Amino acid sequence: MALSPGEIMTIEELAEYLKVSKSTLYKLVQNGGLPAQKIGKQWRFSKSAVEDWFRQHPQRSNIKRI
Repeated sequence: MALSPGEIMTIEELAEYLKVSKSTLYKLVQNGGLPAQKIGKQWRFSKSAVEDWFRQHPQRSNIKRI
């Protein structure tokens, strides 16, 4: 299945889309929870994979704020 240009998101775009901070997304990626791929030094996210993950994980109480 081919991805459309808007299907791949940067960390900044995903943070804005989900209305969370970039640091929260980095924590989710590091914990292995959020589906992502690292290309070089940058993370990329499939919008549909993140939406599927979001529906499957409605509550994430294990994220701690610093």
